[in-house]
Amino acid sequence: MAVWIQAQQLQGDALHQMQSLYGQHFPIEVRHYLSQWIESQTFDSTKLASPVCRSRSTRQKLTGLNTAHVLLVFQSTYDRCPLELVRCIKHILYTEQRLVREATNSNSPVGGMMDSMSQKYQQINQAFEELRLLTQDTENDLRKLQHNQEYFIIQYQESMRIQAQLASLATLPPADRQLREPALLSKKNTVEAWLTREANTLQKYRLDLAEKHQKTLQLLRKQQTIILDDELIQWKRRQQLAGNGGPPEGGLDILQSWCEKLAETIWQNRQQIRRAEHLRQQLPIPGPIEELLNELNSTITDIISTLVTSTFIIEKQPPQVLKTQTKFAATVRLLVGGKLNVHMNPPQVKATIISEQQAKALLKNENTRNDSSGEILNNNCVMEYHQTTGTLSAHFRNMSLKRIKRSDRRGAESVTEEKFTILFESQFSVGSNELVFQVKTLSLPVVVIVHGSQDNNATATVLWDNAFAEPGRVPFLVPDKVLWPQLCEVINMKYKAEVQSNRGLSEENLVFLAQKAFSSSSNNPDDYRSMTMTWSQFNRESLPGRNFTFWQWFDGVMELTKKHLKPHWNDGAILGFVNKQQAQDMLMSKPNGTFLLRFSDSEIGGITIAWVAENPNKAGERMVWNLMPYTTKDFTIRSLADRISDLNHLLFLYPDRPKDEVFSKYYTPPLCKRPSEHTVTFKFESHTITYSVCLSNKLCLSKCPASCSLFFSCPSITVSSPFFSRCHPPNILFCKAQFRVNHKILGHEFRSAIS
Repeated sequence: MAVWIQAQQLQGDALHQMQSLYGQHFPIEVRHYLSQWIESQTFDSTKLASPVCRSRSTRQKLTGLNTAHVLLVFQSTYDRCPLELVRCIKHILYTEQRLVREATNSNSPVGGMMDSMSQKYQQINQAFEELRLLTQDTENDLRKLQHNQEYFIIQYQESMRIQAQLASLATLPPADRQLREPALLSKKNTVEAWLTREANTLQKYRLDLAEKHQKTLQLLRKQQTIILDDELIQWKRRQQLAGNGGPPEGGLDILQSWCEKLAETIWQNRQQIRRAEHLRQQLPIPGPIEELLNELNSTITDIISTLVTSTFIIEKQPPQVLKTQTKFAATVRLLVGGKLNVHMNPPQVKATIISEQQAKALLKNENTRNDSSGEILNNNCVMEYHQTTGTLSAHFRNMSLKRIKRSDRRGAESVTEEKFTILFESQFSVGSNELVFQVKTLSLPVVVIVHGSQDNNATATVLWDNAFAEPGRVPFLVPDKVLWPQLCEVINMKYKAEVQSNRGLSEENLVFLAQKAFSSSSNNPDDYRSMTMTWSQFNRESLPGRNFTFWQWFDGVMELTKKHLKPHWNDGAILGFVNKQQAQDMLMSKPNGTFLLRFSDSEIGGITIAWVAENPNKAGERMVWNLMPYTTKDFTIRSLADRISDLNHLLFLYPDRPKDEVFSKYYTPPLCKRPSEHTVTFKFESHTITYSVCLSNKLCLSKCPASCSLFFSCPSITVSSPFFSRCHPPNILFCKAQFRVNHKILGHEFRSAIS
């Protein structure tokens, strides 16, 4: 609702733009009364199961409008196409947010100065205004030229008529001929003199008009370069980085409006040049104008061809890690489709998967013989025009890669390093079939996998490519090594996106990662700033003494944090990136019971608890203990917070925060009152421990030392955890416990009555 409140305070042109968003297709009253509901929706079109206008909450709110007409309009307009309503609302919200943001920036207390983006937009809009004035000027000149030429033709016809009259005098008697001939000759000379002068004037008009068109086309080409080679390329780069977890690339509405203005201006000038050519053909006058017009026509055709082929883009990229036999989606869009009326004869788009070598050949305009590197099901789609948003796009919703044909790999390259791309191609005409365009666009590189176990290595390939691809590169070349600070930016961006956290990797975290990557012991960040990391170090060679790569370890940390540890990471409860020696140094200066959480060095996707306590074998001596790492498998049984709660010897989270203060809000609420306790004594090879065991038909809990793992089994279930778990059925009177102590299994039986 905050956006709507701010939108109503817009003024001037911004207010007019906002009001123009609404109409019969989406009444402004609906926006007003449903503002809170509209702004609270995610509008994920892929999950829309039924028309929005049919939802109960929407119906209830619409009744507040006291107009059944609105509901009827919604039902008739969107009942069969609810996704169109979603697109309409998303377009409205995006435009409102942009207008509010621009107004806020312009009214900011920084001296009323606009930011660099607003200044750039202002320059682009000023250039469009200049183009509009130039085009209007040449239109006026063309009309004047046409008027003068039409009058010239009339006078030329008059000259022809006089010539005919003079010729007819030969049939008259000499006296009559002498009487009429002087007047006709005088008139003939006057008209011919005027025609000679006017022909020179017309030629000058034509040359002046051609020069003005040359100036317009120069400015058009410059403006088009800014929009296509700067703004659109930057949008594509943002789209690429978004695949690594960067900020969303943003909408295409502004870019489309610019491209449509370009298309409109180009087409107007093209029509003017064609009319000028028609006038020249209608009245040929010797001179350089014919060559100039041919050059102008060639230039304007080249400009519009560049515009059309460059604005055929992929709005929604296919997944870059593509699993065979799995459904995936993509969306392509033509940014100038509405203005050039391409939608009047909707074109069909075809999707094909091609290899890196085929992509190289395609960009060199070499004949690829329509080869593909696999078979995609449901790979044809007709472009649709959406009236409310003015977009022409093709939505591939149910594509599936049936099979893939791999090429010979280079050296140590694995299948998860082989890159493919989805080629989207179509053909359409503009201007009543005056021009026919073959358009093609390539997706970002995709890595094809056949099993989920290949996902993390494929993700590494995609991550490296998205991060370090150079603009205009040969497909799909990337540097083999990069500076460590560059890689830090990439993995930090990826980590924040995967964990969905504003808490990224600190400088200390990055130093730890550098130590791991380079097998270094330096704690000075400056020591790593000039170091480079190769692709092989990143995800081809195993870390020293391990059977996994740097990326595989880091990816395991992300997965574990994303699935089970996100709230604790956001709270700052997990230090995580700390090695065993560092943990020991940190804890030894703290009171007994102080603990910290660090990611396991030896296991992918593991986190361990390190704590300081007395050494049971040496009185007065303290030592740091480390639990066996917990993994996703463990946390699916019991959460981290509950496990920390179970361990009574853990008192303070490093440096000095009481553990309940940090973790209690995540504890699982008890299912029943504490049952009666029974004392059971277990005798081990090394020592004897007495436990207080709770037995109940509701919940059976017992604490056990961190140095052992307790396995408690009942006839109905078997649970492996450091505590007794729920036992069913309730009439069990006999259970068997097993403890693993010093890697030896000792079995013990006990009996207890259940109260």
